[in-house]
Parts: sequence; C-alpha cells; structure tokens
Amino acid sequence: MIRPNYLSEIKSRISASENGAVFVAADFADITDKKTASVGLTRLEADGILKRVIRGVYYKPEYSDFLKEYIAPIPDNVAHAIARNFGWTIVPCGDTALNLLALSTQVPAVWLYVSDGPYKEYSYDSTVIRFKRTTNKDISKFSYKTALTVQALKALGKDKVDKTVIEKLRKLLSSEEKATMLNEAKIATSWVCEYIKQICRGEK
Repeated sequence: MIRPNYLSEIKSRISASENGAVFVAADFADITDKKTASVGLTRLEADGILKRVIRGVYYKPEYSDFLKEYIAPIPDNVAHAIARNFGWTIVPCGDTALNLLALSTQVPAVWLYVSDGPYKEYSYDSTVIRFKRTTNKDISKFSYKTALTVQALKALGKDKVDKTVIEKLRKLLSSEEKATMLNEAKIATSWVCEYIKQICRGEK
C-alpha cells in the first residue's frame, strides 16, 4: 500500500505543474519506486486529479472555456512521456518533425518518432503515436534540437529545402542551438550538413 507521504509528494508535484502536463511513474523516481508511483497515479486518477490517456500514462486535466470541454493532451507530450517511462531516446520524424518546427501547419495523421526502443504503436481518442526503431547513431550523437532539425530536413528532401525553410529555422533556433548544431552536423549526411551550415552561419 502506498505510504501517505509519497502520495502527498506526488500530488504536490502534479499540482505545481501546468494544466495538460503528462505524467508516468518514472517521473517520480526521486520520490519512490516505479511500482509505488504507479499506485499513486492510479489513486489520483480515481480522485479526479488526473485523467488516464493510455495504460500507465496520465495527464493533468485542462479545461477549455472556449470549447466548454476538457482538452486532450498534446500528442508530442504523450510520446515523450511514454519514452521516459521505458527509457527510450526518441526524435520526431516525417510530418511530425515538420509540424513541431512550424514547417507545416498540417496536423500529422500519425505522430511518428524514430527511437532506440522497439517498434510500438499507441492510440487514444483519434490520435495515433508510432515509434519506429532506427540505428542509434541517428539520434544518440545529436542534441535533441539538432536531431529534430535533421529529421525535418530529411522529411522535406534535398530538393525541397528552399530559402523560406532555411529562414524559418534560422529564426527559430537560438544562438546556442545553432552553435551546437553546427558542430554536430559534421557527422550528418553531406547535403543535410550543407543546409545546416546555411541555417546556422547565415549563408545564402
């Protein structure tokens, strides 16, 4: 049975988070073990403090005054919560990467991620999240923002990366992210590396 102090600490952390935040048992490893945290999350769901997304994944309800209903959690947040729970490294790819970098306004039909974990697919409401295994070098040797940018460029393809795309990415990235990306891009595919140089150095 969960000890009250553990439940109180978990509840306090959730209360301090923003509405819509997504949680898994692994998020409370500094408070208690995973099994005990899972019991706590289940209890908080029963108390109405959390809502269940899929097995083992919960979110803090967010109510929309405009829609007059509770909003489903952001799929990208759910994907990263699943990855945290299993210890996977993931990076959005395809249309998902383009959407997250504002290179496309189209909501992905499937939220797709490359991962160092197994092939897995999860669904809730009308959302599908899919993880596909890739070689570890495609994600482990890059910082998250570099890996995300690389995946977005690959999704567009060499011939569809134009000045508009380069300028959007240039404005989106911070000076620190550009410096990191420029250094890490040396091991990327040659054409991707050339575009990253344009993005980070201001080359035309």
